[in-house]
Amino acid sequence: MEKKKKTPTIMGISIWRILAYFIIYSFFGYIIETIFGIATKGVWESRQSFLYGPFCAIYGLGACIMIIFLYKYGKKYNALFLGGFIIGSITEYLVSWIGEMILGVKWWDYSDMPLNINGRVCVYFSIFWGFLSIYLMASLNPKIDRLINWIKSKFTIKTLKISTILVTIFLLIDCILTAFALDFFLIRMIYTNDIQVANKEKIDTLYVSIYEEEKNEKLAKFIYKFWDNRKMIKTFPNLKVQDTEGNILYMDSYLDIQPYYLKLK
Repeated sequence: MEKKKKTPTIMGISIWRILAYFIIYSFFGYIIETIFGIATKGVWESRQSFLYGPFCAIYGLGACIMIIFLYKYGKKYNALFLGGFIIGSITEYLVSWIGEMILGVKWWDYSDMPLNINGRVCVYFSIFWGFLSIYLMASLNPKIDRLINWIKSKFTIKTLKISTILVTIFLLIDCILTAFALDFFLIRMIYTNDIQVANKEKIDTLYVSIYEEEKNEKLAKFIYKFWDNRKMIKTFPNLKVQDTEGNILYMDSYLDIQPYYLKLK
C-alpha cells in the first residue's frame, strides 16, 4: 500500500496554509494602506508593493511570521503583544534595510518620530504591531482559518494547490520585475536630475550603459515602454532616496506627474 505523502510544515503549520495566509494578508494590507492613504492624505493612490498585483507584501510577511511564532500562545494577550512588538519591529527594520541596501530606496522614514532606530522603526509603530498581533491571533486569524477551511470544502485539494502555486509564482515574478524596474527608474532619475547619492559615479556609468549605448537600445526601449516615469510614479508615489547630506528626496517632486489616481478632498 502506497504511503500518503506528508505535507511540509513550518512550526506545525502546513506550507500551503502559510502561502494562503501570505496571499490573503498581503491583499488585506493593500486595502488597509489604501484606506490609510485616503484618510491621511485625502487621495486614492497606489499602496502596492509590486508593479502589477494588488498586494502589500510587508503585511503578508509580517502576518505569516507572527502566526508561525505566536500560534502556540492562543489568547495569552501579554505574550501576543510582546511577540508582535518584537516580530513586527524586526520585520519592518529588515524590509526597510533590504530596500535601502539592495534597491537603493527608502520605503518609509520615521526619522522625525521619537524613539526611532535609523528611521526604520519607531516605538509608535512597534506598539501598533503589538496590538495588531493580539487582534490577528485572537480574532482575525481564526476567521481566516474558517474561510480557508470553507474554501477547502468547496474545491479539490489539487485545484487549491495549483491555484496557490500559480498566485505564488505570479508574486515571485512580480517581485523580480519590480526590483529590476525600480533599479532602472532610480538610475534614470538620479542621473537626469544629478541627485548626489553615495554611489553616484557607479549609477552614472550604469545610466550611460543602459540608456545610451547602442548595444542596449532594445533594453532601453523596453524599459521606456513598460516602466516609464508615469508608470513608476503612479505605482510608487512615495518613492524616495537619501542624498549624501542625509536629505530625504521624493521622486515625484522631480516630475510633473500627478502621483495619485484621484484627489478626494
